[in-house]
Amino acid sequence: MREQLFRRKPAASFLADATPHAGGLKRALGAFDLTLLGIGAIIGAGIFVLTGVAAAEYAGPAVTSSFVIAGFACAMAALCYAEFAAMIPVAGSAYSYSYATMGELVGWIIGWDLVLEYAVAAAAVAVGWSGYLNVILTGMGVHLPAALTHAPAAGHLLQIDLPALLIVLIMTAILYVGIAESARINSIIVMVKLCAIAVVIAVGVFYVRPANWTPYAPFGWHGVMRGAAIIFFAYIGFDAVSTAAEEVINPQRDLPIGILASLFVCTALYIIVAAILTGMVPAYLIDIKAPLASAFVLRGMNFVAGIVSAGAVAGLTSVMLVLLLGQSRIFYAISRDGLLPPAFSKVHPRFRTPYIPTTITGIAVGVTAALLPIQEIAELTNIGTLFAFVLVCLGVWILRRVEPDLKRPFRTPLVPAVPILGALFCGYLMLQLPMVTWLRFFLWMGAGMFIYFGYGRFHSRVEADAHEHKAASAG
Repeated sequence: MREQLFRRKPAASFLADATPHAGGLKRALGAFDLTLLGIGAIIGAGIFVLTGVAAAEYAGPAVTSSFVIAGFACAMAALCYAEFAAMIPVAGSAYSYSYATMGELVGWIIGWDLVLEYAVAAAAVAVGWSGYLNVILTGMGVHLPAALTHAPAAGHLLQIDLPALLIVLIMTAILYVGIAESARINSIIVMVKLCAIAVVIAVGVFYVRPANWTPYAPFGWHGVMRGAAIIFFAYIGFDAVSTAAEEVINPQRDLPIGILASLFVCTALYIIVAAILTGMVPAYLIDIKAPLASAFVLRGMNFVAGIVSAGAVAGLTSVMLVLLLGQSRIFYAISRDGLLPPAFSKVHPRFRTPYIPTTITGIAVGVTAALLPIQEIAELTNIGTLFAFVLVCLGVWILRRVEPDLKRPFRTPLVPAVPILGALFCGYLMLQLPMVTWLRFFLWMGAGMFIYFGYGRFHSRVEADAHEHKAASAG
């Protein structure tokens, strides 16, 4: 049993699975598509929603430092992802990388963790989307009933966030139809939200009051680090690029470009926008539900607030699209290895998409978004993401030692320094999250262990191939 739990699936086997074949996933993406997918996933709830949460409740104006710290940790992890994605360009992302380096049990743990990361992140983004839509509708004189725009809360249990549920179902339908169509829609949405951010920067810079940046860190270093741990959610997305690996035309070249370019662009935009927001409005007055739009309302610029809200709705829409894409591809990869039922790796005969996990993910995410508040969802997402990053960073170092002769189209620089720094930074940020988040994380992992030891261990393709090999050798 111990031999099976730590049996590695060789990188060559992953590459064989990813070889284009009839009935497989459709290859339609290039480097530009991947960069826009990354930007589409990264720029969303982080810049339009959680910037306000981190500034108002944790870091104050020092939220800019929180973004720098979180961005540095992400850069270390992104370099490691880029090496793996170019070397093992398969749909499973960190799940596949961990399976190839640390064995089946660790691969399953990280795969189950990624299910949590993408699904819960998509739900949090849907809640933020609903909040900004409500701002737009209110500005137009349309007032939706509170019972249909908020998750249940103490004293108000008969409530549901209906817009959040509906947008998730719409995005699911788009993904069901095909990857090329999804990428095209994502590209249009990304351009809209980049224009909205350009408006925030171009107009907001004239309303910055340097006095609002004092005191810079009202809650001290601890507040800055708590802020970094919360807004780490803002950087989720570059790793989702790697989940589309089997739908990329030239993955060895284009995946590293998509991962690193999208992270660089988004980090620069985050820091600039955070500085402008905290300069326009004192941290204690920032509206945590729609911080950017509300900042312009406070300055009497309702028209600009409307543009920002429209950009936020577009931005959050693309984030949902990419996260739901990543979630379904994780299910697809795990099922193909036998650790989940075969239905999860069925490809639609016409659309060539994994339609069953796409549908299941959409329904589960929609229900979560309709019933839970955003901050609890975001914290749960962060711990899952950070855990994945720790294992990917360690995985690069391990595989360099275990299989040093593998072809690596992109090589992480300064190994082992970069992987170790990435793992340490991400681990430190995990420790900044509240205990209740850790408890929920362990409960989720416990459920995952139940599924693996009850089903996955007995249906593993790697284990079955090992038995066949032994039988053939004995014969």
